[in-house]
Amino acid sequence: MPTATAQQQQPGQDRPNVLFIISDDLTTTAVSSYGNKLGTTPHIDRLASEGTRFTRAYSQYPVCGPSRASLMFGYYPSATTTYGYVSGRRNVGPDRNSWAQLFRENGYRTARVSKIFHMGSVDIMEGRHGADDPASWDERYNSPAPEVHAEGDSELVQNNPYGRRPVLREEGVNGGNLMNIVKAEEGQPHTDGRTAEQASELIRAYAETEQPFFLSVGFFRPHVPFVAPKEYFEPYPYREMVLPPRVQGDWDDIPERGINYVTSVNGQMSPEQEKKAIAAYYAAVSYMDAQLGKVLQALREEGLEENTIVIFTSDHGFHLGEHRFWMKVGLHEESVRVPLIIKAPGKEPAVSHSLVELLDLYPTVAEMAGLEYSEHLQGKSLVQTLEDPDHEVREAAFSMHRWGGGFAYLLRSEKWAYIQYDEDAGSGMELYDMERDPQQYNNLAGNPQYEDIVAAFRERLQQKLKEVRDNDLVRDESLDVTYDTTGE
Repeated sequence: MPTATAQQQQPGQDRPNVLFIISDDLTTTAVSSYGNKLGTTPHIDRLASEGTRFTRAYSQYPVCGPSRASLMFGYYPSATTTYGYVSGRRNVGPDRNSWAQLFRENGYRTARVSKIFHMGSVDIMEGRHGADDPASWDERYNSPAPEVHAEGDSELVQNNPYGRRPVLREEGVNGGNLMNIVKAEEGQPHTDGRTAEQASELIRAYAETEQPFFLSVGFFRPHVPFVAPKEYFEPYPYREMVLPPRVQGDWDDIPERGINYVTSVNGQMSPEQEKKAIAAYYAAVSYMDAQLGKVLQALREEGLEENTIVIFTSDHGFHLGEHRFWMKVGLHEESVRVPLIIKAPGKEPAVSHSLVELLDLYPTVAEMAGLEYSEHLQGKSLVQTLEDPDHEVREAAFSMHRWGGGFAYLLRSEKWAYIQYDEDAGSGMELYDMERDPQQYNNLAGNPQYEDIVAAFRERLQQKLKEVRDNDLVRDESLDVTYDTTGE
């Protein structure tokens, strides 16, 4: 398999460890170091102050399964045709290394704790491997917990207009991928708490060996259901939550396929329920952040911090009522933009405003570890950006999804966000000036003054799709999996 040569370690130099931490459904708008004013994430913020914080990082597919398959294997979803709740292994074949597998085959001890490749919500609750890739790991650990079945005050704030429906707690159900809220009583186990304990235990064990490690830690929160110890809800009284602005006629210039799959309208959410959902999301974020802090503390206490590459990110974002949209799937900013922090030994803290993609993580960390990797990977190394934060990696970030009857695509440049529905734009387009309209209220795609810009983006998108599809994979189209909103 062809390889690209990375920067090689000097003789006698210790190989760096890798600690990869990924949260689930974490939007940048909930992270304090990305502008949230509520102080929800002190541990993420500390990491951001010690590493390079990327302000414009984008998921390649704003749904868990396809996003994780893409970043772990280093190919765009439209290259692997991995669009469903699978690992992507069958689509890329047995001869393509995942990111973790590359380290495993180069003498690293690799471990997964909880969700790295896709796991459904019930997989999490019951401690199953889900759509994992066994070839990537020496060790695999899951973190079962009661989840929506935890004891405590509970409430369903979606599809429950009169508040009469209880939280969904049928056997084998973890809330039905709805916004269920559980303020758990003291002493209840939590999946992210167990994940932090297991990851910390592994770090302590690794400190006793000379073998380098690649430890992947997947936190499930703030993914629904919004479950956290009740004390984490106290700093966020729902009555004090501020709803995003509501613009009259907001949906009038958005194509039908651009209306998100969950909205305040089809979710039958009252303003009170919307505020409760935002408050519960922040509580879940705060709890996850506390667990991340425990893992980073274990790394410091064991003296491994100075020789460990630490990465923190999320698989995609999450709508919190912007445009009255909720959850993910769509290609608007809150759904596709993600926090991304890379702390590398010997690198100074910095902030990078370059457009980058989750796809870029694979070649970046492989290069930092001195490992040779496939020249066919579709991401770009960010190593130069870690040296010079003003370095620009790409002119536009690319994302996509398939929902509502067809494919949709995003090109996000420095100034513009261009969204196209169908390859021929038959189901509509959106164009936003992200400097003047960062909240994306004014779709300019139908304005004659911007027709040249739209035409240029249509041409750029066709070229991008051609580049993405020109790859070394041999795919079996029968393995393609359709999108199902109930699968998470």
